[in-house]
Amino acid sequence: MFVLYMMFNTNKTVMKNEEKLNELLLSWENTYKKGQLTLWIFMALQESKKYVDEIKTFIESKSDCTIRCEEQSLYRALRKYEYINVLAYDLKEGNKGPDRKYYYLTDLGQELFNQFVDRNIKLFYSQEIKNILNL
Repeated sequence: MFVLYMMFNTNKTVMKNEEKLNELLLSWENTYKKGQLTLWIFMALQESKKYVDEIKTFIESKSDCTIRCEEQSLYRALRKYEYINVLAYDLKEGNKGPDRKYYYLTDLGQELFNQFVDRNIKLFYSQEIKNILNL
């Protein structure tokens, strides 16, 4: 009877730990993802000018669907970046309906992206960091 009790309690503890781990991981990922939208938008615009749906598709496909963004969040971010002159757009005729805004990085935006990558992304390629991350 004692053995069954211990097995049951051990299983409950393992399940609680797994639930807690999943909860913590989701919370961390949500915080991480909110801070990544700028980086992903700027990466999307490295390839070519894109309209909002293309930016959204790029982000979701290149992140293996781990980052999903609402169009409203994208529009809000794009307006902010346009206001501070790191993005601009060209109007082009859409397939149906109104003209589309095709966004691109300005020279300032490209330099901002380049310096951000130099200061914050490239450090992950150092051997010391790769060792810490077990890569």
